[in-house]
Amino acid sequence: MNASELTDEELVLEKKKLKKSKIMNAFIIGFLASIVVIGIVSSIIEKNFGTLIPLLFPIYFIYRLVSNSNKNKELEMVLKERNI
Repeated sequence: MNASELTDEELVLEKKKLKKSKIMNAFIIGFLASIVVIGIVSSIIEKNFGTLIPLLFPIYFIYRLVSNSNKNKELEMVLKERNI
C-alpha cells in the first residue's frame, strides 16, 4: 500500500512504528560499528590481518540497515505534507 493512500489515523500509527524502528536501527548500527572497530583495533595490535575477513558481515548488515532506512523517505514526505 502506498503511503499517500493511508488515512491520517493510519499515518499516525505508521509514524510511531517509524520512530521505534529508527531507534532500534540506530542501536543495532552502533553495536555493529563497535564490533568492527574493536575487530580492527584487535587485528592491528595482534598484527593478524586475517581476522578482518569476518568483519565484512557486520559491515554488510550496516549497509542493509542504512539502505532500508532510505525506503522510509516516502512516508516521511507524506507526513510532512499533511503536517502530522
